[in-house]
Amino acid sequence: MSCSHRIEPRSRCGRSIRVRKGGGRYDGKMFDNQLFRQAMETSAIPRGLPLVAGLTGFADAGGVITQVNRYVLDSLESERVGTFNNDMLMDYRARRPLFQFEETALTSYEPPRLSLDLVKDELGSPFLFLSGYEPDFCWEQVSEEMVTLIDELEVSTSSWVHAIPMPVPHTRSLGVTVSGNRVDITDALSVWRPTTGVPGTLMHLIEYRLQEVGHPTSGFVVLVPHYLADTEFPDAAVTALQSITKATGLIFPTDALRESGQEFLAGIAKQVGDNQELERLVQKLEKRHDSYMEDNSVPSPLTGADGEVPSAETIAEELQDFLAKRQTSDTPDTAP
Repeated sequence: MSCSHRIEPRSRCGRSIRVRKGGGRYDGKMFDNQLFRQAMETSAIPRGLPLVAGLTGFADAGGVITQVNRYVLDSLESERVGTFNNDMLMDYRARRPLFQFEETALTSYEPPRLSLDLVKDELGSPFLFLSGYEPDFCWEQVSEEMVTLIDELEVSTSSWVHAIPMPVPHTRSLGVTVSGNRVDITDALSVWRPTTGVPGTLMHLIEYRLQEVGHPTSGFVVLVPHYLADTEFPDAAVTALQSITKATGLIFPTDALRESGQEFLAGIAKQVGDNQELERLVQKLEKRHDSYMEDNSVPSPLTGADGEVPSAETIAEELQDFLAKRQTSDTPDTAP
């Protein structure tokens, strides 16, 4: 996919173009109008690898995608395949990047990143990993670029993870809703199968385009307790990685996440045990969840249509002090 003409000022995306390191030149000057900039030759990438994706977007309940992306790139061996162009994809005024300011000077700046990496799992099996932010612009162009890359690299399967808040208890195993065209995966793992309109994400669009060409794809949406949606919930990240393992056979090192999850849940359990009202609210969620999982004729615990599900505000208010104290204890005090 290529283009030889200059992008007009009114056009943000243009065509989806890949170039080698260094970008391109226009009239003797550097002119970077490339949507995806390769960091390595695609000929060096093994064919037939699985693709895994996780993009932070309007909902990242429990910090699932943030944790998964950080854990994969920090824990596993990886090499950058290419990076998408921030200036074509981001609304900087809506999502302002952070600069480090120390007393009188700006000392560092790490730009946002949407990239494709070649990663090896814990046993050394390679896979492709698409991670970073969800673009504000050019969804069709990014989707077209990814479908082209998937075809060019002969990707075997594509799997992605997402997370949304739902009225479910933290005392039960976290469930997932599975989409895609891999019937064996959806039949085995999807615990909630609604028929409804859902707010779209870029990965929904990519999955839709991949289904149109018959590529094996699956999307996993982790159902995170709504009262824990605004904090990093380690068990939710573990559930996301386990889902990817079931779809791809890849092995991820989750020991540290599991240890953090045990500590986190122990603190929550103590907080609940010390408050009878909060305990009753969680028990109500447990009863609805267990009834639904047993296929009894009761409303789904995931919808709350009858108004009996405790609100996120009711439970979160009780847990706020605990979570605030935990966050404070985990973060060094650097205030003057």
